[in-house]
Amino acid sequence: MDYDFDKEVSTSLAELHTMSMRLVSSGSYNVRASEMAHLQDRTPKTVTCVVHFLDDSCETFEIDKRAKAQNLLDKVFEHLELVEKDYFGLQYLDLPPGDDALRWLDPLKTIKKQCRVGPPFEFFFRVKFYVSDPSKLAEEYTRYHFFLQVKRDILSEKLVCPPSQAALLASFSVQSELGDYNPDEHKDGYLADFLFIPSQTDDFEKMVCEKHKQHRGQTPADAEYNFLDKAKRLDMYGIDLHNARVRDQSNIEIQLGVTSAGLVVFQNNVKINTFSWAKIVKISFKRKQFFIQLRREAVSVENDSIENLIGFNMISYRSCKNLWKSCVEHHTFFRLHHPNPPSKKIFSIGSKFRYSGRTEYQTLEEGKRRAKIDRTFSRSPSKRYARRTVGGVSRDAILEEKRYIEGYRNLTKSQTFTSNSTNSTHNFNRYDGVNSHTRATLPHDYKSRASWNDGTRSEKSDDDGGFLSHNTSRDTYPAPAPTKVVNFNSSEENTRSDQYYDIPAYEEYISNGNGYADGHGLVTIRMTPDDLGRFGFNVKGGADQGMPIIVSRVAPGTPADLAIPRLNEGDQVLFINGRDVSQHTHEQVVMFIKASRETHSGELVLVVRPNVYVGEDQSEEPDFTYIPETHQIASSSSSANTLESSLMLLQESLESGAALAQFEQLYRKKPNMTMNAARNESNIPKNRYRDISPYDKTRVVLKTGSTGDYINANYVNMEIPGSGIVNRYIAAQGPLPNTCTDFWQMVWEQHSSLVVMLTTKVERGRVKCHQYWPELYETEDFGALQITCVKEEETPSFAFREFNLTHVETSEERHIRHMQYIAWPDHGVPDDPSDFLEFVMKVRQNRSGMVEPTIVHCSAGIGRTGVLITMETAMCRVEARQPVYPLIIVKEMRDQRAMLIQTASQYKFVCEAILRVYNEGLVKPSEDYHR
Repeated sequence: MDYDFDKEVSTSLAELHTMSMRLVSSGSYNVRASEMAHLQDRTPKTVTCVVHFLDDSCETFEIDKRAKAQNLLDKVFEHLELVEKDYFGLQYLDLPPGDDALRWLDPLKTIKKQCRVGPPFEFFFRVKFYVSDPSKLAEEYTRYHFFLQVKRDILSEKLVCPPSQAALLASFSVQSELGDYNPDEHKDGYLADFLFIPSQTDDFEKMVCEKHKQHRGQTPADAEYNFLDKAKRLDMYGIDLHNARVRDQSNIEIQLGVTSAGLVVFQNNVKINTFSWAKIVKISFKRKQFFIQLRREAVSVENDSIENLIGFNMISYRSCKNLWKSCVEHHTFFRLHHPNPPSKKIFSIGSKFRYSGRTEYQTLEEGKRRAKIDRTFSRSPSKRYARRTVGGVSRDAILEEKRYIEGYRNLTKSQTFTSNSTNSTHNFNRYDGVNSHTRATLPHDYKSRASWNDGTRSEKSDDDGGFLSHNTSRDTYPAPAPTKVVNFNSSEENTRSDQYYDIPAYEEYISNGNGYADGHGLVTIRMTPDDLGRFGFNVKGGADQGMPIIVSRVAPGTPADLAIPRLNEGDQVLFINGRDVSQHTHEQVVMFIKASRETHSGELVLVVRPNVYVGEDQSEEPDFTYIPETHQIASSSSSANTLESSLMLLQESLESGAALAQFEQLYRKKPNMTMNAARNESNIPKNRYRDISPYDKTRVVLKTGSTGDYINANYVNMEIPGSGIVNRYIAAQGPLPNTCTDFWQMVWEQHSSLVVMLTTKVERGRVKCHQYWPELYETEDFGALQITCVKEEETPSFAFREFNLTHVETSEERHIRHMQYIAWPDHGVPDDPSDFLEFVMKVRQNRSGMVEPTIVHCSAGIGRTGVLITMETAMCRVEARQPVYPLIIVKEMRDQRAMLIQTASQYKFVCEAILRVYNEGLVKPSEDYHR
């Protein structure tokens, strides 16, 4: 029987196909899919998160992998039992690791979507929003966490802190942990195992010990509060730093810091600019470029108005967006009452990111409603570090590991620069007596909108070196606010030569017993270094730079500051320990000063030519000021210039540092204003200081002067808008022995009946003003004028005198009131403005109804003189219900006499006094002026 194989196969295949079709039509079973589903059922639905806390403890949390990150935050806050939780957040280390790798966990996204390292996922519990004032924190427990954070910031060098401040903060930390200093328990070296700062030394620990002794009686809570209260004053407190570059051809490295007050620009950890939130109208980014747009400024240059758009280059797109998000969050948290609602637009361009938490306002309001929790908690002891290696790992290695985990960069590595011989200055306030580097300056030709440098500093006048590493009040390089620069020429300044620095000094210095008998008015100053080998002053210049040796900085409380007579900024150094340094280079001068510490006595003897300013080229001054506008809460144009909003803006700008930055930018001498009369050879001896001169246009011209028509004085007229009032002043220098006759001649010719004196005759061993009046009941002749003192009253703060001024030839007699303020300290400004405000009120009473100019003088006729005029002008504006912008007042004064209000500390003093006058109702808006 034959077997047809092919036929059988075909039949079998047909039957199988039929059977399979039946299976398909009736049901199916996917083996592979079933196995995968079974495996997924066994996969954990949670993720493990390890959180490291500020006290170096850690805790593990299990979170649903599909849950938002807010779930983890809630568990962390519940674990800590933290009530004021909105200031805190969680950070994680992103890839790639590096300087910009730390990110804040977004509570609205899942953990897996954000973190690329893990599981398990590691997080660091940190302060996200640094409170501007620790008194805002109601809970001691919250302040304790802030205290731990700031300690960590100092140790990791995120918070740069001068040694003296670091020692003070460390002493509060010791007080919190160890309590009162006890000599029986706290023997020498009891701080050796503590680590407060990197590279800690024995000398530093001794400083901490001495300060610890002063904190007796402070509880841990008190010490931690004082710690935070001091730390908040540091420039880099609460700064969220981001590395960037200047967006121009120079590509200079800087850091942008986001704070509660706004955006701060740092170069080498030194603050060089501040943009307050009130000034910023928009923040944006595109790829690696970050932009801020400032409010439209009313610029008084051809009545032009410009938009300031400032750009920066970031490291990467991701870091750029991270900075942008930080700005959004900080602005929302600190400036708004409630977060902005999310956009409802379906199609929108750009990032949809918005801050989702509560604002500080909401947190504080809730704290007022919530009952205070009287809790007890245990403070964690500090980790101790032996000076020897611990377990084979050195202390430096522990620090380095800490820096990596924290994700912070070792900022000190960026502080080394190559010193330029043409603009270097040296600092004699460091441990070795000389600064090892000089700060790099931004290019002086950078004048675009994208820069804050308007070219106001030249290489010769650049005052680098920085005896106080992070002092906002004097960091004036580059110019600290964006400006529009208009070129101009100053013909008077183009004629300058080196001889400008060699003008002879004046008679006042010969009579104080400290000068040489050669008639050149030189002053001898002796000082010895402090325990750390510091003299406390900076110098610049030298024969190699074509400049004299000039004292550029004097630090408060140092030997240079405490010497009698005091070493002043602007003094020209002629001899060092008997050596003539006029032909020596800058570096040689530095070595001479440094070598004086190695002598047997360690004494440094300087012979200087006194001065208060180092002359600067007028053509380098900016030609307009950065004018403040009103607070952003103004709702309409009619209310945009209200008194209240202007003072709110002043308060805010003082807190952010913008007020001082704007003041430092303002020109000291008005461009194109000549001073030729002051430089006439016959008039040079009539000037107290060689570069404090009156403008030709506004100077007081004597009609019958005994030796010509010149006197160092200017008319200063201050108009009060909306009132019809013009306060008339004559701002003058304090008389010299050879100018007293001219002074009284000016009083007579100007029909002045009030003279206001704002200095004592001698301060810190130096004559500030010659006594130009006779003693009580005595008479003295000054040319054709005869002065008799008929009354004198003196208090600890004031002196009041009355004079009879008689013209000998005509027998005409006038009555003169003389008011002297004597409570101003020898240097700096008063700690409390109460006495000064009382004096200004008395001046105003005496000026009532007066149309003749009031003569106001101090020593140079610019510093305290400007403070008084500004203060009275502000008071008048308050009464007239006019907005008060101190910077505009200073600009108006300097348009009439150069340099009025001499220092940033004086400007800050008068701004704070203005706010006090208004807030305490010392001067109130008058009902005579309608809103």
